[in-house]
Amino acid sequence: MSPPAIPSSAPAGPSWNTYKQSIGDRSSLFRALVESWPVTSALYLGSYLDLSPSAAIESVTYVDTDRRAARFFANRELVMSELNESTPLQASHDVAFLLEDFTAPLSAPDASFDLVIALYTGPAWDHCLRYLKPGGLFLANSSHGDASLAALDPRTSLVGAIHYRGGRYTIERDHLDGYLIPTKPKKAEAHLIRSSGRGIGYTKSAFAYLFEVSS
Repeated sequence: MSPPAIPSSAPAGPSWNTYKQSIGDRSSLFRALVESWPVTSALYLGSYLDLSPSAAIESVTYVDTDRRAARFFANRELVMSELNESTPLQASHDVAFLLEDFTAPLSAPDASFDLVIALYTGPAWDHCLRYLKPGGLFLANSSHGDASLAALDPRTSLVGAIHYRGGRYTIERDHLDGYLIPTKPKKAEAHLIRSSGRGIGYTKSAFAYLFEVSS
């Protein structure tokens, strides 16, 4: 059964603008991403109030179990107002929200997204691949083991290392061989990462990693 709808007239409460005060604005990350890859659709797992992918990607589906996020995304007027404040072009945006647990099957079609996002959430890797189009992209960091699990999967190739410097995100695409080398190789085992729910350390690290997933 689907969760009860959150009326758009509900009090606004916290929003993307207030959330950016704690995590910053990640819009430049996604603008850099779409400059190099043909991404027009994305699935953001554990998004909470982070609307930044929609500053660059045409269609984004956000997923979270937090009802504060549900109230925010249900307020279409507020969402569009905050998004247009951060978007150079006042374009139309396809923004959807699912008040669902991504560890269970989502009410989203399989193989329908160019990009799956898992930042500071998870573990999501084992639940998300079904939603990616063939040759799709997976963006994750190491906080809950998602990047570490993706790095160990033979179906993935590292295509970008994301850095955050001077208040701006950039994506390194060349000379990636030095990344994802474990500081403690014995811990680079998928079952150990799954049991701990945490990523492992690397000799050269980045804010996040972008993987291309083969079909």
